[in-house]
Amino acid sequence: MPRDPGAAADLEAGAQAAPAPKRRTRVTRNPERTAAAIMAAATQEFAEKGMGGARIDVIARRAGTNKRMLYHYFGDKEALYLAVLEEAYFSIRHAEHRLDLTRRDPEDGIRELALFTWHYFLDHPEFLGFLAAENQMRARYLKRSTKIRSMHSNLIIELESVLARGAASGVFKPGLDPVGVYLTIAALGFFYLNNRYTLSTIFNRDLEAPDALEQWGNHIAEVTLAHVRA
Repeated sequence: MPRDPGAAADLEAGAQAAPAPKRRTRVTRNPERTAAAIMAAATQEFAEKGMGGARIDVIARRAGTNKRMLYHYFGDKEALYLAVLEEAYFSIRHAEHRLDLTRRDPEDGIRELALFTWHYFLDHPEFLGFLAAENQMRARYLKRSTKIRSMHSNLIIELESVLARGAASGVFKPGLDPVGVYLTIAALGFFYLNNRYTLSTIFNRDLEAPDALEQWGNHIAEVTLAHVRA
């Protein structure tokens, strides 16, 4: 019996039009990626609005997740803020460690640490914001950290080694306090940047001009070296 061409065409068209069976898509969770996204969003939100003004729902939205997941990973807003603070300190200490101060010539080591600190402050204004905010709160949240002191001990050990080698070779004064040397470096940079707008106005000088920033970085290095030299 001959086939009906019209019927065959109808069947073929129907076959083509029939939707393919849906395949289930398996969603794979990536806890590390989610936590990193929350941290990045929280850093931005806390840097812009501080602990009091930051909102959890905004952080969750920026991170592409929801508040339930945020609480699951970090517990609450205060715990998240502390995690952001610890990460900010870890980042600068980790970057400092790459300077490898213990293997450098003592004078080069001090100069590099001074310039590195200055440029880190320039490149990470959020870090200075966290410092200022936490000082206003008298280190209320930082005191809760169980990690901060160990982060800073490595920096002091390395700086102490540089100063001791410099003293042994007669280049540096003996008995220098590594904490005091670091405070000299950090204070000169922190004060300049935290007060650059008022100082620029008072002295009618653009303290944010590239040449002014470069000169001040070199000034920090020279002042610090002048302090430690024998």
